Amino acid sequence: MVTRFVVEPADATDFVARAHTALATLAARPGYRYGQLACSVDEPSRWCLVTDWESVGAYRRALSAYEVKLHATALLAGSLDEPSAYEVLVSAGADGAVTVATSDRATAEPGSR
Repeated sequence: MVTRFVVEPADATDFVARAHTALATLAARPGYRYGQLACSVDEPSRWCLVTDWESVGAYRRALSAYEVKLHATALLAGSLDEPSAYEVLVSAGADGAVTVATSDRATAEPGSR
């Protein structure tokens, strides 16, 4: 999941605190793999919350949990209105090996859209 935000610099401290709470709450849900909060080095008002899940279904089930509704939904609701669920189809490790995954979407070819 890639969720982007525009946060005024004056609000950054509060935003980061709320993002910490949201990440901790999401991390407690089944299917969560990892998460990161990042701030653009070029535009300090641009932030990105990236979480990795076993599946889109695991993420969507996590959103229905009471704790997530209480501690993460308000933060996520303030994100930019754009798609946030992405399926990794091709990846490469530090060794340069490229891995191609099969899409969960029935209409997609492996490694393409």
